[in-house]
Amino acid sequence: MIQPSRRDGKTARRVGKGNGSLSLFDLTGKTAIITGGNGGIGLGMAMGMAEAGASVALVGRNAEKTRAAAESVTSQTGAKALAVVADLSKPEDVERAVAEAGEHFGRIDALFNNAGINIRKPPQDLSLDEWNQVMNANITSAFLASKAVYPWMKKQGGGKIVNTGSMTSILGSPFATAYAASKGAIVQLTKSLALSWAADNIQVNAILPGWFDTEMTIAARQQVPGLHERVVARIAYGRWAKPEDMAGAAVFLASKASDYITGVALPVDGGYLAAL
Repeated sequence: MIQPSRRDGKTARRVGKGNGSLSLFDLTGKTAIITGGNGGIGLGMAMGMAEAGASVALVGRNAEKTRAAAESVTSQTGAKALAVVADLSKPEDVERAVAEAGEHFGRIDALFNNAGINIRKPPQDLSLDEWNQVMNANITSAFLASKAVYPWMKKQGGGKIVNTGSMTSILGSPFATAYAASKGAIVQLTKSLALSWAADNIQVNAILPGWFDTEMTIAARQQVPGLHERVVARIAYGRWAKPEDMAGAAVFLASKASDYITGVALPVDGGYLAAL
């Protein structure tokens, strides 16, 4: 069933309960928090969730950018979108952001731990402070946010947590040591939380994005000579991914369709990891 939901007159696909197995992907009435949701991969996830029927809370540090992203979600999909301004490297901000989203919508069905930073330096030039900055933003914030949503999900009888990893969850990087270490840790956090909270019907999985065309990777291409050419040569589809390429995986892992899948790290990489 396709229902009109866009203010611009276009239609967004909403899967109704009368469509058999397709109803497993319907997120109508659900609420999702997306950290780092004001741009790039996070906004691609948010758009996918909204088009599947969910209300979304976008969490970001930049107030203007986060509010603009929330307005964009609503204008393009008709879904409810809340802008939450927070610095997730600060534990008190994590608690506040989760509480704000939960109290606004009355429930939390899915959490996407997508916020992250990178400091590109050879390991010998990386200071302890820089190391800690990356770890706090990328892995500690994911742990704290997951811990904060746990009471909401347990009370509701279940939920979904999706952590954003990276190709560097599997592959090393000579110019992103702290980032790679944090993304490797994301996969182990995912597996451990999946085992810990299975009895509470909370599925915890990870998405491992390949090379997406975002602000972060634009900076990488400027800082790492030849990166663009090497990436395109290895990707089976011969192009960098777009944020909207993440929407399907996000909806799948947030929906009933993935109820028996937990502790998994799913690459969304256009075949990058399959190539020698």
